[in-house]
Amino acid sequence: MKNNCFERAEILCVGTELLIGDIVNTNAAYLSRRLAALGIGVYRQGVVGDNPARLQADVRAALSRSDLVIMSGGLGPTYDDLTKETVAALFGRKMQMHAPSLSRIESYFAATGRVMTENNKKQAMMPEGAVVFPNDYGTAPALALENEGGQVVVMLPGPPRELEPLFCEQVEPYLKKRCEAILVSRNLHIVGMGESAVEAALPRDIRDSQNPTVAPYCQTGEVRLRVTARDIDEAHASALCDLMVERLMALPIAEFVYGIDVPAPEYALVAELQRQGKTIATAESCTGGLIVKKLTDVAGCSDAVAGGAVTYQTHEKTRLLGVDAALIAQNGVVSAPVAEAMARGALAAFAVDVAIATTGYAGPGGGTENEPVGTVFVAVADRDGVSSRRLALGAFRDRAYIREVSSVRAICDALAFLRKNAKNS
Repeated sequence: MKNNCFERAEILCVGTELLIGDIVNTNAAYLSRRLAALGIGVYRQGVVGDNPARLQADVRAALSRSDLVIMSGGLGPTYDDLTKETVAALFGRKMQMHAPSLSRIESYFAATGRVMTENNKKQAMMPEGAVVFPNDYGTAPALALENEGGQVVVMLPGPPRELEPLFCEQVEPYLKKRCEAILVSRNLHIVGMGESAVEAALPRDIRDSQNPTVAPYCQTGEVRLRVTARDIDEAHASALCDLMVERLMALPIAEFVYGIDVPAPEYALVAELQRQGKTIATAESCTGGLIVKKLTDVAGCSDAVAGGAVTYQTHEKTRLLGVDAALIAQNGVVSAPVAEAMARGALAAFAVDVAIATTGYAGPGGGTENEPVGTVFVAVADRDGVSSRRLALGAFRDRAYIREVSSVRAICDALAFLRKNAKNS
């Protein structure tokens, strides 16, 4: 450690259920993000089963490499929950009853009308000298233990619904006392440019910048450009990020940025609809309702999202949306004219301000020589007009990818449509 600050961190998640794939290990990703925000570098992640010998070996190995080890799992009441005992043995500490924890556990069982079995007292047993973090979200307290060399092991319960608030509310402030600097990040979300194209569009001085750093990351359907600054003062780190974001938004890539620090495109679209006081509906074929599902995942969307029609079969496009059968026969069901007619049909059927439509070949079957699998037409309409475009997502992509990217592009097209019309009005 440098100046009593953590230089290397390691995450060790405990549980046989993680190793055999019964549970997805989301804890490692969450903890890595939170530690990065504190300016603590995570050098390794590991998973170990509920085996005392292997657990001890992995904890010992982690301590040989790192000055901070964050562990999750193994704090429960059963015989195979051995995280505390293992760390205590390695640190040469005895286990002792922690009366406040026992009292909280007893109160929890009394409040829920359940009988507390004797083995639950095990959760209140703590190594000598441990810093105990009360658990308001479950029965197993979290704790931190420091050895004579200043190395710290933080032990957290395994369930994410307990681990995440415990870390945020109690462990993070504890770690901050030992952090020399913090990291602040801003994220520009880009659709319509690939990762390599985004990087090539950045001037060399931006690509080489050390504080803040600028790095593109590829995600399904979009590219995230992350700006990260490091400083002992959070306000100054934020200011460094803001200045870089201003520079980036002055570049040509700005027209492809659908939002800054937003969880996903649907959040940006719903926010824009609410800002303009408008409503939206969808008419979906190949995306099968995925667009309206994404929109209704946004809490508080009900004043902006009217609903959607999944017109997967051709005759339903005519019956529900009023698409002319002759138009379909002339152009094909996967075509710009049909997508535009679907959007106009949804606009009328739902009596909304804006409508999105998709029609395409998601595969693995279907497609033609001219319109192969991966061809999708997206249309956006309002009362003044309609626009559409063809997506060529590639026959080598799988069905789920084509549907996901199509829905993301459609949502971003609707967002751009709204913003452009608002600017021109």
